Amino acid sequence: MSASPPQEAAGGATGTVGTPADFLKGVIGKRVVVRLTSGVDYQGLLSCLDGYMNIALEQTEEYVDGVVVNKYGDAFIRGNNVLYISAMESI
Repeated sequence: MSASPPQEAAGGATGTVGTPADFLKGVIGKRVVVRLTSGVDYQGLLSCLDGYMNIALEQTEEYVDGVVVNKYGDAFIRGNNVLYISAMESI
C-alpha cells in the first residue's frame, strides 16, 4: 500500500481536504476574483451564490487585461459564464 501525498484544501493548508462546496461556503462575505470564460475579471465582495454558480457581488470592479474599466455597487453574474472563483483573502 502506498502513501498518498498530502492534499491541499481550499484555504491552502496542506494536509487537510476540503471540497469545492466547503471553499464556496468559506468565501461568502469575503473578497473574491471571478474570471469569466471571456477572460474578464470581476473583483468584489461575494454576497451570495446558488447551485448554478449565479453570483452576486458587492463593491465590484471589472478588469479587462488587468486594468479597471468599470466599478459597480452590485453585480450579478450568470453562472454559465464563470470560469473560476478565487479567494483574494485567506479563508
